[in-house]
Amino acid sequence: MKKWYVVNTYSGHENKVRTTMQRRIETLGLGRLFGEIKIPTEQVIEIKNGKKEPKTQRQFPGYILVNADMNDENAWHLIRQTQGVTQIVGSGEKPTPLSRGEVKKLLSDGVEPETEDAREKVKTTVDYDIGETVRVIGGPLSDFTGSISDINLDQSRVKVLVSIFGRETPVELSFGQVAKL
Repeated sequence: MKKWYVVNTYSGHENKVRTTMQRRIETLGLGRLFGEIKIPTEQVIEIKNGKKEPKTQRQFPGYILVNADMNDENAWHLIRQTQGVTQIVGSGEKPTPLSRGEVKKLLSDGVEPETEDAREKVKTTVDYDIGETVRVIGGPLSDFTGSISDINLDQSRVKVLVSIFGRETPVELSFGQVAKL
């Protein structure tokens, strides 16, 4: 019976390992022992220069999911001997299969497409650093410049110290209201 297993690979080589493993399965005629080979991904919104760019990235760099029948020794050997594979995750010599809930969560990007909260579960990444000088591009303080004093990823906001009348004043702005200089 096929179950899902986590396979550790060299980080950055996930696609190469998947392709090599699929070729070896075909060459050795072991397709009956294997199902899908997946790389868990997630949707993120990257903010660069004040613009939101949707992007897909690996959820767990260095890991792939393999659907296989590990009761057959040939499947275990094929996975272990694939170039780029470091180990099959499990206790000791015996690989541990994932539960149905874990598989569902990993393969659905962690977001159920029909829920209204799906939009909020998308991760946000920014290319700003604390102390970096930025220009305000939106709101009443447009065209002011200041330095970032705090970054709040959860609320998608930054705190910028803007000089108003010769005094540094902290202003909280959304990621879309600032741009790098």
